[in-house]
Amino acid sequence: MRRFVVGTIGFLLAMASYAELKLPAVFSDGMVLQREQKVPVWGWANPGEEVSISFAGQEQTVKADKDGKFMVRLKKLDASKEPRSLKVASGTESREVKDVLVGEVWLCSGQSNMQMPVSGAMDFDKEKDAADHPLLRMFLTDQNTSLAALPDCTGAWKVCTPDNVGQFSATAYFFGRELQKELDVPVGLIRSCWGGTRIESWSPMASLEQFPSVMEYKAQEDGRAESFDQAAVDERFAKQFETWKQNVKQAKANGKKEPKRPKKPTNPHASHNYPANLYNAMINPLVPYGMRGAIWYQGEANSKTLGSAILYRDLLENLVVQWRKDWDQKFPFYAVQLPNFKAPQVKPVEDSTWAFIRESFLDFSKEVPNTGIAITIDIGEEKNIHPKNKQAAGYRLAQQALAKTYGKNVVPGGPIYKSMKRDGNKIIIKFTDIGSGLVEQGGTPLKTFAVAGADKKFVFAQAAIVDNTVIVSSTEVPEPVAVRYAWADNPVGCNLYNKEGFPASPFRTDDWPPAGE
Repeated sequence: MRRFVVGTIGFLLAMASYAELKLPAVFSDGMVLQREQKVPVWGWANPGEEVSISFAGQEQTVKADKDGKFMVRLKKLDASKEPRSLKVASGTESREVKDVLVGEVWLCSGQSNMQMPVSGAMDFDKEKDAADHPLLRMFLTDQNTSLAALPDCTGAWKVCTPDNVGQFSATAYFFGRELQKELDVPVGLIRSCWGGTRIESWSPMASLEQFPSVMEYKAQEDGRAESFDQAAVDERFAKQFETWKQNVKQAKANGKKEPKRPKKPTNPHASHNYPANLYNAMINPLVPYGMRGAIWYQGEANSKTLGSAILYRDLLENLVVQWRKDWDQKFPFYAVQLPNFKAPQVKPVEDSTWAFIRESFLDFSKEVPNTGIAITIDIGEEKNIHPKNKQAAGYRLAQQALAKTYGKNVVPGGPIYKSMKRDGNKIIIKFTDIGSGLVEQGGTPLKTFAVAGADKKFVFAQAAIVDNTVIVSSTEVPEPVAVRYAWADNPVGCNLYNKEGFPASPFRTDDWPPAGE
């Protein structure tokens, strides 16, 4: 359900006092509370009224403040598979949240590849039949926008069953399923995502003022909003819609393809791409719900230009810093590095927007503490921006969490470029996360490596694994200075992996500006 909230509903939600006892939507039947943390429980009641909260043998009392809000923090809870009730009472009113478990909670956000449901992933029938996981729950947040930060959202917790798993975010589901299996505790996943959205929409407005290009876009949209005439738009769209219906009838009668349904223009201030609109409506209402960390699958909408793809590294760090401030917790944050997509690679290097945004993910993961990336350069599809192999994306995110957050003795992911050293007419590349060793996937020679001299002209290179390093050379470049790997939209055939089966991230050793810049 999509509700565009700019004024009235946001105002009603943000009223200074509440006439009845109310809990946020995320506190509802089937919820999972975070173990081993002082979990916040909050809501609204009459100002100054006493509120009692009880759960798992704990009982706390607090008074609602002058605005009607109350909050307590439960003492740290152990993981529990036992369904229990959380009870809240104030005056003559009471609320009971049933079937509450305690375990691991993760926020799952981004755009369409996080939104993509299990029903759209590969092998859905097989996955559906096996999806009997009562200890795995997902809170499905409804889509909404707002110019002002909202105190609450709408949505519901769902227990994973074959009947409803098809609605779940596929990436989040496969991530959570792996965690639940390996940790043997309940897992709660909060899905808050929207297809086709830019990262700026998910970030608080004040934090974006440091980025001139974002503020220029905001000013442009503000100008459009000021001159937006809803009545004129409605009238124009009604005519377009009637014309479209007539064209559909004609197409059916003539056995031709139906024309595309027209889209009704939206006030820019109600757009899901207006800066901070989704943060206000779909992230802020969740703060400070107890959780372990966040996973993120977004970036496609920020890869339209080289400038935005390069800026993405800083925008992503900004988002993580701001969310961590909101939760007052330096929680782990794991992101999916964008997969291979579009036409297969032809040239030794192709300075594409997707190559540079992958580098933004890579640099972010190296430079921002307590983060990581799931490398997916091998599971994309040439003609589908929504690759169906979400099993691998979710599994690889889970390995990051299991290794780095939960301390499991597993390899977190694929080889990551560490350093280079020139040795005569060759360059030696070292990596981290090599696991038990580097391998050429498929037993064929390494592909998609390129090398250049000081003239910055790259050629395809010969590359071989020697003592868990990669030696790169070309007879065409007697004095090499730079190496790139899988540097293109769709580097088909890139085959550097570790023995655990994780692909290496695309990388470059140089910092040269994009070709043509």
